[in-house]
Amino acid sequence: MRRFTYGVRLLRRVRGYIRSAPGTYLWLAALFVTTIAMHHMSPEFEADFLRQRSTNIHELSTNPRRVLIASAFWIDGGGWLPYAVLYSVFHAQAERWLGTLRWLIVAFGTHVAATFISEGALLWAIRHDYAPHSAVNTLDVGVSYALAGVVAVLTYRIARPYRYLYLVAILVIYGAPLLSGRTFTDLGHFASVLIGLACYPLTRGQGGAPWNPADTLRTVGRETGFSGARAKDRLS
Repeated sequence: MRRFTYGVRLLRRVRGYIRSAPGTYLWLAALFVTTIAMHHMSPEFEADFLRQRSTNIHELSTNPRRVLIASAFWIDGGGWLPYAVLYSVFHAQAERWLGTLRWLIVAFGTHVAATFISEGALLWAIRHDYAPHSAVNTLDVGVSYALAGVVAVLTYRIARPYRYLYLVAILVIYGAPLLSGRTFTDLGHFASVLIGLACYPLTRGQGGAPWNPADTLRTVGRETGFSGARAKDRLS
């Protein structure tokens, strides 16, 4: 009976968490559907299908609005489950904190701006013979730019001094690939982080006191100690 009661409470918490971030989970549901669709495509058809929805130089020059929206609903490789975890940890928290409209401005604004920055750099490289002309049709779909921007804006949700540790961590995580790989997607991800950090004005007056990791650890510690004491009492 206790397990059933705990399960019901857990289900209610999960449902409440999902309802508190509707935009995040609607987007995640759409990605689930498109991921299933991709699994039913042949490799040749999938490559051509995604390229038509890619934010590459060719597609951006012909129909930028369509591909900027369409590219945000497809995952290039990998599974859906890791994104479900990342969306729940980062996107959902940002939406709950900022509200759906401001969260969407950060996410989509970062997606658009970082795309133009990265593809602009690639176009420059092509024109100066640092990249082949065929790169105008390169495959570039996915949600990682928006995710990086949201990860960055959550810096302002964390209490000092932990905020600075978080900031250093994301700069290293997204900056190291840019220094070592120097691809246009590495540039796009790092640009997304900088754009997310520049969204600070959108965070003003939002959502109460900053999150303090130390308070969370103390709370978990108290609950763990209490549970341990009860378990010891039952055994004695």
